[in-house]
Amino acid sequence: MIILALPFVGIVAYLLLGETNIGRKRVARMKQVIGNLPDVGCAPGFDVPAARPEINERHLPLFRVGHSISGFEPAGGNRATLMSDSNSVIDSMVADIDEASDHVHLLFYIWLPDRNGTKMAEALKRAAGRGVNCRAMVDDLGSRTLVHCELWSQMEVAGVKLARALPIGNPLLRIFTGRIDLRNHRKILVIDNKVTYCGSQNCADPEFLPKAKFAPWVDTVMRFEGPVVRQNQHLFAGDWMANFDEDITEVLRAPMGTPEPGFAAQVVASGPTARYSAMPEMFETLIYSAHRELFITTPYYVPIDSIQAALCAAGNRGIDTTIIFPARNDDFAVGATSRSYYADLLAAGVKIHEYGAGLLHAKTMTIDGEVTLIGSANMDRRSFELNYENNILLCDPGVTAQLRARQESFLSDSRQITAEEVASWTWRRRLWNNTLAIVGPVL
Repeated sequence: MIILALPFVGIVAYLLLGETNIGRKRVARMKQVIGNLPDVGCAPGFDVPAARPEINERHLPLFRVGHSISGFEPAGGNRATLMSDSNSVIDSMVADIDEASDHVHLLFYIWLPDRNGTKMAEALKRAAGRGVNCRAMVDDLGSRTLVHCELWSQMEVAGVKLARALPIGNPLLRIFTGRIDLRNHRKILVIDNKVTYCGSQNCADPEFLPKAKFAPWVDTVMRFEGPVVRQNQHLFAGDWMANFDEDITEVLRAPMGTPEPGFAAQVVASGPTARYSAMPEMFETLIYSAHRELFITTPYYVPIDSIQAALCAAGNRGIDTTIIFPARNDDFAVGATSRSYYADLLAAGVKIHEYGAGLLHAKTMTIDGEVTLIGSANMDRRSFELNYENNILLCDPGVTAQLRARQESFLSDSRQITAEEVASWTWRRRLWNNTLAIVGPVL
């Protein structure tokens, strides 16, 4: 319709946003790199009984969907610690980097040269100075402030190998080789094949200076040990080798320590080069698997129809379903679009809360007190179709109880939204929300 009504503007808009394409050369290189990576399950140590989990028959389909997306089998023998807050996440990461003896692999969508960002850079410089192989990669758009500041150059001089994911180059020429807004939204840290982190947090202060009026940013991150670390390593290696001319497959062949008793976990990663609708399928499968309770936190809710239908179905079949959104969203269009879906969710019995003590940036889902999904993916079309994302799916009542308690703590700083309140919104507000929902696919 835009092309017919406004031919010139429409053609330019199509070149910018019309196709989910990162560029033929990038796709070919990425497929070649991933095709040459060794099978993550072939590393010595994966064949021991502790790494082969016994999974409840009811939960097996969840991991089968995850395997169909990323190719990783669920691995047993994992342990996890839920970090207490954003600053403690960085402090824990820095402490682990200071203990590194072989390598540190890091990938962030946003890395700012603020207090926490500088802490991380200094830790990498120290590690590189004592002979540890340090590789750090950032998204070229999300971390553009860091890439063009002195701290980036200082890390390179100190011996840290640096790479930019999906470099933009000349924006005018880039539109002819792939969409400029397809980004690497992952957050990965892997140390010595022993420790990895997964969650929603970028490398930045919770005050998040670029959007300080929405601060603090409230995130959830888990520190993992066990075989799932190697799966995150595999993910990083694919991204690194697709953007930097260095073969690091030896880290995937290194023997793995004997796994200790632990829970089943699996990395679930997606992106514009993965199969279509991969992440929505994972979310929908988890939602439909709930028997008693479903609890979700997400900052950005711009769902496809099947996600909205799955949540409404959960409420309609009597599942205790709760979602927490931010009261003030840093993207006004996404915030308005999210609210356009409130009426139908509330009518189905879904409980909606809005968090008011900052911007709740946590992307979490717990099911029946047994299953957890945590990572970088939002419940929006950008995460579903445009961004490279990474999540970890795990099955463990103990770890899920920890995260469920954290979700419950968010409720104390949240306000419940009622059907009566939504029904009282003015026609102007409803029109605004619904109008913005029309352009949901490009938000």
